[in-house]
Amino acid sequence: MMTPQQRSADGGTAEPTWSAARLAPVVFLAPAVLLLTVYLLYPLVDSFRLSLLDWNGLGDNARYVGLGNWVKLATDTLFWKAAGNNILLAVFSVLIQLPIAVVLAVVLDNAGRGSRLLKILYFLPLLMSSVALGVLFKNFYDPNFGPLNAMFDAIGLGGWAQDWLGDTHLALGAVIAVVCWQNIPFYMVLFLAGLASFPAEIAEAAHLDGASETTIFWRLKLPHLRGTFRTAILLAVIGSLRYFDLIYVMTGGGPEGSSELMATYMYRNVFSSFQLGYGSTVASAMFLIVTAIAAVLLRLSKRFETEV
Repeated sequence: MMTPQQRSADGGTAEPTWSAARLAPVVFLAPAVLLLTVYLLYPLVDSFRLSLLDWNGLGDNARYVGLGNWVKLATDTLFWKAAGNNILLAVFSVLIQLPIAVVLAVVLDNAGRGSRLLKILYFLPLLMSSVALGVLFKNFYDPNFGPLNAMFDAIGLGGWAQDWLGDTHLALGAVIAVVCWQNIPFYMVLFLAGLASFPAEIAEAAHLDGASETTIFWRLKLPHLRGTFRTAILLAVIGSLRYFDLIYVMTGGGPEGSSELMATYMYRNVFSSFQLGYGSTVASAMFLIVTAIAAVLLRLSKRFETEV
């Protein structure tokens, strides 16, 4: 009897055989695919299913309402206010975090031997738990016993003392400042990696031609970081649209929804108001909004890369 290899050599068509080389990728990928299906794909699909129900999450009294929750969401001013706060957080995250992160990265890149201690100090905020950080800054902003107002009183600027987390005009800004402070080190490391990949030969050649460090940075290093900027903007925007823990600890979305985000609004509907169906609608809408914005950013970044 001829083997498949022999039939193939004679000009026939041989059926593919399952060898160890073909089976290995399936074996290694199967656990990851299983975990993604159980913890990502199934909850995502199920949240869309639950968005069609009027259910408090307890018992078997779920009632099918079709698109009723989505119609309600379309006219829900609190949800759209929360979405607007997410957009503000995303915009200020990009405008505040990335420039400061670039400056710190350049400082550390030129610091030489002393940069190791500075890297540790600058990186500390990112190592702290968001919950612990929220409690810390909630006390820091306390209008009666907080260090911030006490500092203003000590330097004769008592008029600047405010109820930072209790004022509807200040709460979101106070929280955004903490969010930026916590996440700047991440982007600093990202830009440090980008600067480390800049060819030293090009910098040396520019020095020989009489270029200053400032000129080298603006004309050579900053354009080199273009890809890093695209990645950082995408991560900052997506992360801001999904933000939850720090703001929930500091303000819970208050006062009067002034610091409400889509994630905190979803949490309150599910776990405080026991509206699992409507909370799932908020979660599903949040997924669609984040996906749409991410897709637009990716498309714009590719177009920019092509044009440049």
